Amino acid sequence: MSNARDGFDAIAIVVDWVNACKQCRLDDLLDLYDEAAAVECCEGGSFQGRAALNWYWSQRLAASAADALEIVALMPEADGVSLDYREYDGKRVRTHFRFTDAGKIRLTACAPIKEAA
Repeated sequence: MSNARDGFDAIAIVVDWVNACKQCRLDDLLDLYDEAAAVECCEGGSFQGRAALNWYWSQRLAASAADALEIVALMPEADGVSLDYREYDGKRVRTHFRFTDAGKIRLTACAPIKEAA
């Protein structure tokens, strides 16, 4: 995982991502991503590049609920950070964040979390 000695704090970037999503700050959210970044969606499909991410996130933020993005767990990993949270529809999901050497998000990959019975 990248850390302060690499010139950026990956956990802090993920927290900034959550806050930008919660506050529907599209420009701030997009600024966290690398120009060639990709988003792999929980629902399937992926979006790559600034224009595609702009379209994807503008749609997602417009449909967000007030209680969206409740953090359940934030976990450093060897190659990035994983975030467990409640998605816009209330379902628990995990998003894996991967970063460039410059501290920009290069990939977010989302997957649903199966709840225990």
